[in-house]
Amino acid sequence: MAEHRKAQNAAKSVLDRLPELITARDTEQSIATKAHEMLRELGYPDTWYYHCPALVLLGSRSCLSVSGKAYQASDEAVGLSNLITIDLSPTHEQYWGDCARSFPVEHGRVAVRPENIEFKNGMRFLEQLHQKMLRLVHPETSFGQLFEWSNVCIRESGFVNLDYRSNVGHSIAVRKEDRQFIEANNQVKLGDIPFFSFEPFVRLKGGNWGFKHEDVFFFNQAGMLEML
Repeated sequence: MAEHRKAQNAAKSVLDRLPELITARDTEQSIATKAHEMLRELGYPDTWYYHCPALVLLGSRSCLSVSGKAYQASDEAVGLSNLITIDLSPTHEQYWGDCARSFPVEHGRVAVRPENIEFKNGMRFLEQLHQKMLRLVHPETSFGQLFEWSNVCIRESGFVNLDYRSNVGHSIAVRKEDRQFIEANNQVKLGDIPFFSFEPFVRLKGGNWGFKHEDVFFFNQAGMLEML
C-alpha cells in the first residue's frame, strides 16, 4: 500500500505543479518532457506503460484515444485556447502510479476557473461522476457492472465515451498484460483485486474537447472505497 501510494503521489505532485509551467508555446512533446523530468526528480524515471511515462494530448488530438504503445507526442503548440490532458504512469519495481488530469487553457495559460462553457461542463461532469462512483461501488461490484453504469451515466448526461476500447479503467497489476479492464461482461469483482483505476475519457456530444480524470482506488477494511 505505502509504495503504491508513493508512486501515485509522485504523479499527483507533478500534475499539481505542471500547470504553472505550461505556456502558449509549449507542445505535447515539451510538456511530456517536463513531466518526465519532474518524475525523475522525485525518484521515478521508469514507467509501467510501455515506454510512455507521460501521454499528453491537446488541440486537434484532444479527443484521440491511443495506446501508449503507439503514442508519439506532437509538436502542435498550446496557443491561447486549448485543452491539455496529461496521463502519467510512474513505477518503481512492481509499484505503479496512474493519474490523469485535463487542463483548460485560456489566454495562453492554464485556467483554474475557466470561462468557456464546454470546459466548465466537461470538468464538472467528470468530477461528479467520480463522486457518484465512490458512493455506488462496493466490493461485490463487478468490472462489467461498473462499465455499464459508467456508460449509462455518460450517455444520459450528453457525453460520448472516447476510449478506443470503450472501457473506463483497469486494475493495477504487477504486469500490464495482467490488467483486468472495466469493460462489458467482465465478471471479476472489484473487491478481488487490490487497486483499480477509474478514468473515463469523454467528449460532450457535438463538442470539440476530450476530457479525462483518473485516480486509483481501493477498498478499506470496512469495505468502503477510498482514493489511493
